Amino acid sequence: MHVAVLLVSVLLFFVLFFGIGFLLNMLLRMTWIMAILYPLVTIAIVDGISTFDYIFNASEAFNTLGTRAVSLKLPDIIILASGFIGALTSGVTMRVLRQKGYQMF
Repeated sequence: MHVAVLLVSVLLFFVLFFGIGFLLNMLLRMTWIMAILYPLVTIAIVDGISTFDYIFNASEAFNTLGTRAVSLKLPDIIILASGFIGALTSGVTMRVLRQKGYQMF
């Protein structure tokens, strides 16, 4: 993967999950909701199988998830980690805004 593509992807995932987390925090008033939901989003990105397979064919689904998670390359891990950092940053931002007295947050 080219360095420029990696940098743009890192920035995109950070901003994307910061924005989604910020909006969810503002609407639901649950500070860490995106940080809690992020592992589920990551699993949906990585596994490439139907969610219903985890219910009806659990052993094969978890084996597939484990295989694909272990086979992630370093750039993929960096990109996914930047999304998680964006989700955490949105929670921290909400806490700071609430402490500063912004009632709508």
